[in-house]
Amino acid sequence: MSLALIVAMAFTSARAETYPSKPVRVIVPYGPGGIADVTMRLVAQDLSKHFGQQFFIENRPGAGGVVGMQAAREAAADGYTLVMIGGGLTIAKALFKSLPYNIETDFVPISTTASYGLVITTKAGSPYKTIKDVIANANSHPGTLNFGTINAGSAQNLSAELFRTMAGLDVTIIPYKTTPDLTSAVLRGDVDVAFEYFVGFQSSIINGQMTVLATTARERASNLPGVPTVIEGGLPGYEVTSWNGLAVKAGTSADIVTQLNQAVIEALKSPEVQKFSNDAGMDARGMSSDDLRDRIKADVLKWSRVIAVAGITKR
Repeated sequence: MSLALIVAMAFTSARAETYPSKPVRVIVPYGPGGIADVTMRLVAQDLSKHFGQQFFIENRPGAGGVVGMQAAREAAADGYTLVMIGGGLTIAKALFKSLPYNIETDFVPISTTASYGLVITTKAGSPYKTIKDVIANANSHPGTLNFGTINAGSAQNLSAELFRTMAGLDVTIIPYKTTPDLTSAVLRGDVDVAFEYFVGFQSSIINGQMTVLATTARERASNLPGVPTVIEGGLPGYEVTSWNGLAVKAGTSADIVTQLNQAVIEALKSPEVQKFSNDAGMDARGMSSDDLRDRIKADVLKWSRVIAVAGITKR
């Protein structure tokens, strides 16, 4: 081995050992104030304490997350730019013909920061008390039930499409532009059931205007322990869980990725992160970089199939 190579290896090792030696930015490709943004700010606080360097949030909203992802893709592969990623990016990979980044090859996943299912709700006082009631009524009266979601191609919309396909139902899925529009439709009785994240319907659920029939994750939601999952409710194999996480640009040192993975997993154990996540119906739990990479691939394949079966045109 040449002296130059030995020196280069030693220099690289020294740099990795001293990471980070300056502030680290965490790009959130959405505006401030959302649940994902708040979660990332809490995690960033703990990372700052852990490493002794500031991890600061940089909100880069625009084009459904494309602006922020492009900024992260253009950054140096040195571990000083992290980017928030999530399940929505796997749907985008399946839904769009082309994007200016590739979630599977342009980035190295660090860890999840939270995972969460959806809630399936109905207007309080409706005849539907369980998922089995919905399926039975849909089978008895084909073509008469309406399922409500937000826009076509969203996780909420594809979750309803998956439910319809797996249960073999003849129902109409109506996509609304916004969650407030969908909320109004549920409360008016325009839709029989709706698919949305808990935080979107939180006020209506707490006020007793909506009843939660089921949650879509494999395990019951921590903030709704009395509500069965869809699997428990009578549709075996149905599971929809979204997630948020962190990544760095491909080419970043494996040692830095390992350091960040361990620090993120530790940060998620903080009481503040756990309480905030539990109250929002999220499971703040990390995973290895390899496991998250496998999850991304599996999600892209899953949603590609759902989009194809639903007949949704790629954009």
